[in-house]
Amino acid sequence: MRTYDFAPLWRSTIGFDRLFDLAETAQRASEDNYPPYNIERLAEDRYQISLAVAGFSPDDIVITAEQNVVTVEGSKSDKSERDFLYRGISHRNFKRQFSLAEYVQVKSAAFDNGLLIIELVREIPEAMKPRRISIGDASTGSVRKLEAKAAA
Repeated sequence: MRTYDFAPLWRSTIGFDRLFDLAETAQRASEDNYPPYNIERLAEDRYQISLAVAGFSPDDIVITAEQNVVTVEGSKSDKSERDFLYRGISHRNFKRQFSLAEYVQVKSAAFDNGLLIIELVREIPEAMKPRRISIGDASTGSVRKLEAKAAA
């Protein structure tokens, strides 16, 4: 895959730091695709990330939510002295990061049949939600009084 140099854009733009960081992160993420994952939209404001983490236990995985990023890290020590003839199940450590939109938060995480399932929900604060403003009836009497005072 081609890599792009964003340096010329850094010199001529202001306030687009987050956008360029996301683009660079997406470029790097395509290089390593382990562990495989799915991102699903369950409802308008509910999402689910499923990671295939075969061979890992819940104790081997750490999930951290910090600002607008969810990080999933898996580390497994190689304690067993087994003699594998073929090893098709990956046993390597990983770190996968997901950038979240504003107001998207981690609701829960569960481990089911080798899948790590992370549920996300978008909760917009009441102050940020659109609200309807009622239109009152302007009394015509107050308008006339102002006009009368201005004419006098």
